[in-house]
Formats: sequence, structure tokens, C-alpha cells
Amino acid sequence: MAQSSKTLIRVVDDDIDLLNSVAFLLECEGYECSIYSSAATFLRADVPSRPGCLILDEQMPEMTGQELLSELNRREYMLPVIFLTAHGDIDMAVRTMIDGAVDFQQKPLLPEKLLCSVARAVQIDLDRRGGAVDLKDEILMFNKLTPREEKVCRLVADGLINKQIGERLGISKRTVDHIRSSALSKLPFKTAMQLASFFNRIDAFKERQRSG
Repeated sequence: MAQSSKTLIRVVDDDIDLLNSVAFLLECEGYECSIYSSAATFLRADVPSRPGCLILDEQMPEMTGQELLSELNRREYMLPVIFLTAHGDIDMAVRTMIDGAVDFQQKPLLPEKLLCSVARAVQIDLDRRGGAVDLKDEILMFNKLTPREEKVCRLVADGLINKQIGERLGISKRTVDHIRSSALSKLPFKTAMQLASFFNRIDAFKERQRSG
């Protein structure tokens, strides 16, 4: 897959500790991440052609998150935005959604909630771009999976943890760990939601092949 088609999660916040902790969380989930301590730095350095999303703090000096979102709209830069704030209220949440944000979360962050939001935002961006990840590439990736790897990944996509998968398939958790690791080394999708979307696209393609 070409580098330009790989998803990138951008995080803009003037809190360096939060930047580092969010980046660590995302990278542990297999995402590529770029962090910026100001809106101006983001505007200078970001590459709009990379699909993904933007995690954006509201309360920042010089240019606030809402001001950055307005500037992105002016530039017709349609990257999905997840707003973060320690000072939010209902009116602000409504304003950011009207301006195009896809989610609004208050600090302190809940990791699982943020990861779900990121996966949804990335999928929104890929769909908006017409599928920046080429279906032909995805079919090639799918064909590299062994039947057992596919089965394990589909159970991951259903939200099962490794211990549950082992019980379902009658194998040890350690074996599941090995199969899952091998399978995910062949795929750019790391979260259950990403895997579910991937298999939905593959299954839809197979159904079209059968019908056609």
C-alpha cells in the first residue's frame, strides 16, 4: 500500500503530557500518529492528502480549537475532528458539531471511548475520500490470511478477547495470541471496529462476485 494511503492520526494540544500519552495510546493500537503543540504548527506541517482524523484541544493560546476548525473549513480541509476539552458545555458541543466535528469528549479522557471515536472518524474519512485504502489492496491482504487467522480476526471484529476466542475455538489463549499476532502483521487494521469494517467490505465484494 502506498504511504500516502496509510491513515494518520493528528493530535493538537498545548499540554505536552497529554500529547505524549494520547500518542502512546494510539501507537499501542497500531496507529501512526503526529503530535503538535499548537494550531499554527499543525497548519504548517500537516499533509492533507493523508487520510485519518484530527484530535483537537479547544483551549489553546493564540488559536483555539474552534478557530482552527473554522480555518480548516475555510480551506475546505475536510478532516474529521474529535474535540477535547476540560472546559466544555452543551452549547460548545453543539457548535463544534455544526462546524463539522464528529465527536466531542471531555478530559480526563477515557481510553476505550477515545479509541472507538478515532476508529469511527478514520472510517468516515476513508469513506469520504472514496476508500483511500484500495479494495484491490484489501483483497490481496485478505488472501494472505490463513483460514485460522481469518477466523480469529473475525472473532476479534465481533469484540471477543483472546481468552474468549480460545474457548470458542477450543484452543489455548497462547495459541490465539500467536495466531492473532501473525494475522495482524499482515493487516493495517488493529482495532475491532477497523477489522469489522474490513470484513464487511470483503464480504460485500464476495457477495457481488457471487451475484455477478
